[in-house]
Amino acid sequence: MTNPATHSKTLSLAINLLTRRSNTPEDAGCQELMISHLEPLGFKIERMRFGNVDNLYARRGTTGPLLVFAGHTDVVPTGPLDKWHTHPFEPTIKDGMLYARGAADMKTSLAAFITSIEEFIAENPNHTGSIGLLITSDEEGVAVDGTVKVVEALKARGELIDYCIVGEPTSNKVVGDMIKNGRRGSLSGKLTVKGIQGHIAYPHLVKNPIHLVAPAIKDMVETVWDNGNEYFPPTSWQISNMNGGTGATNVVPGEVEILFNFRFCPELNNQGSTEANLKSRVHAILDGHQLNYDLEWEYSPPYITPRGNLVEAITEAIEQAYGVTPELSTTGGTSDGRFIADICKQVIEFGPLNATIHKLNECVGVADIEPLKETYKLTLQKLLK
Repeated sequence: MTNPATHSKTLSLAINLLTRRSNTPEDAGCQELMISHLEPLGFKIERMRFGNVDNLYARRGTTGPLLVFAGHTDVVPTGPLDKWHTHPFEPTIKDGMLYARGAADMKTSLAAFITSIEEFIAENPNHTGSIGLLITSDEEGVAVDGTVKVVEALKARGELIDYCIVGEPTSNKVVGDMIKNGRRGSLSGKLTVKGIQGHIAYPHLVKNPIHLVAPAIKDMVETVWDNGNEYFPPTSWQISNMNGGTGATNVVPGEVEILFNFRFCPELNNQGSTEANLKSRVHAILDGHQLNYDLEWEYSPPYITPRGNLVEAITEAIEQAYGVTPELSTTGGTSDGRFIADICKQVIEFGPLNATIHKLNECVGVADIEPLKETYKLTLQKLLK
């Protein structure tokens, strides 16, 4: 470990956050640490607890535009401790890298939020508009009592957000090379196809549901759901699990269960898909094969932020801080941006490299931390100064 006396404020705060064992949905005091920095700056603090989840909404100012930094304090499980080079909750700097669970996803971003705000307010105490933070401890888990509940509360009182920066680790090969300006929708299905169970030696007395559904699977694999559009790749349909059978080698199963998922390109200029038309087309394929089935759906909405004030501001900020011109992307999984988009027309995600997130020996480059803080600060200057 290097000498703490030489650490920047952002690095020191990141280390302090990383020592806290905030396994989802635990916050482990991270939000109170952030509050201790925000209260002296004049932020109105709202602690919003839903179920067993701690959430924080903080705002400085009452006028628009409102720029909100959003993120999460919870982290995924560490995995086997003996596979880590260093203890995951004892932040360690080695060969220029800061190792700890949550270093990339996303406590370094949280620290950079705070120190960028501190510096911006010190330089611009009478800035225009308002600054906010929306922080949850329920992003890595089931995500039902976190950001979505805070958004519902803000919407109920008519509080809308103009700009939102989610600090997810979006960078691909070098920090600054990618901004997420949206995410594909996620539509999951639990399909149960029913047949007739029986002895495998008497095929005339059974109906094998795996055989029955196979042609429908082929059709769905070969279907072109859409061709994508300016912001999104074409919709993808994939099976994640398929289970059928009793475990015996001489019994035809009575049913087969298939879990599948669409990561879909939302309809934009009539080039993409919607939740409704995907469901309709799946049912049409299954019905066309005269299957006896049940189908349960689970939906997560997409969002998109076209080029505009926020994208331009953070792109310029990244170019100044990192010397890199970022590309816009909507790839990857879901994020809390999908909830925030309900009350905010301009939502983007930007943060550190994503190469080690959720892995053993998660880490960020120490040299990348101050430019991250500078990127957030410059964005504040461009939108609120």
